[in-house]
Amino acid sequence: MRRSTLTPVAATVGSLALAASLTACGGSSAASDEKVVTVYSADGLKGENGDGWYDKVFKDFTAKTGIKVKYVEGGSGEMVQRAVREKSNTQADVIVTLPPFIQQADGKGLLAKYAPEGADQVDGADKAADGTWTSVVNNYFGFIYNKKELKTAPRTWEELLDGTYKNKLQYSTPGVAGDGTAVVVKAMHDFGGKQPAMDYLKKLQANNVGPSASTGKLAPKVDKGELLVANGDVQMNYAQSKDMPNLGIWFPEKAGGKPTSFALPYAAGLVRNAPHTANGKKLLDFMLATEQQQEVSSIGGGFAARSDVKATDANAISLAKIMDGVEIIEPDWNDIDKNLQTYVEDWKSATGS
Repeated sequence: MRRSTLTPVAATVGSLALAASLTACGGSSAASDEKVVTVYSADGLKGENGDGWYDKVFKDFTAKTGIKVKYVEGGSGEMVQRAVREKSNTQADVIVTLPPFIQQADGKGLLAKYAPEGADQVDGADKAADGTWTSVVNNYFGFIYNKKELKTAPRTWEELLDGTYKNKLQYSTPGVAGDGTAVVVKAMHDFGGKQPAMDYLKKLQANNVGPSASTGKLAPKVDKGELLVANGDVQMNYAQSKDMPNLGIWFPEKAGGKPTSFALPYAAGLVRNAPHTANGKKLLDFMLATEQQQEVSSIGGGFAARSDVKATDANAISLAKIMDGVEIIEPDWNDIDKNLQTYVEDWKSATGS
């Protein structure tokens, strides 16, 4: 993978339905003594069949410490929004979300400074300079296609405007899903600016099935052939492909350009005034431990956050092949965070959403 610098481009807010609810009270001395830790997280790391990276990490963490993990899952933006609403009665101990929402959480004062053990082995671009968050799993933006219906993957954005994809294409909604944000970020990079990207997305809307709050729910539709193409991310889609054999991963490029992607790491932070701060620190340390980082690829189908962990398992080899020849660009997530609402409104106006 080749890296290049990307100038500030686009962003949106993420919001998906919650998969669980909490009843624990935050902030009391009784709560602080509980053998529990509550995690608010973006979806993608917990397996649909209980076989994901989170499933293994949480099980092993509880076995080692006796601390039970309470897990709440939703879209990146929704996790941040929920934590904001609960600031006067904090419920979460750890929040895990994608950029630019981890920057948003930091900017809203939700995160406490804590550098987990092993954070010194995480690249500077994948952690906060002020120590409020650290990536625990690396990941990359991508698209998926149905390998059974399409003999080869589409190559360019322009191909997706063809009538072949009428009502056979869908991407998760910018302003609702985190990976929907990535569609806009990628389009603005590839088309050279906001207006050309919005012009393209306006045309693409003719083939788009419609809004989708969840990126993860698009993969089964692609696997079954209900859709030919959808957006996603490499870690989640690679993990899903174990049970969905028709999924193929690809990276759209502008005609005459080259395939590019960018990192969408799962970034974790300790919540300020958390009810179980000590337990939250222990879980963050555990996630970044060498053994758990080795399992990011072998169990979770993702990329280790620690640069000193060199995975050589079969999944790691397959993932390296998927990313071979893809240029990695680097969005300015801090700038994107500042312009979230503007980009959401621009996208809605362009697509009539």
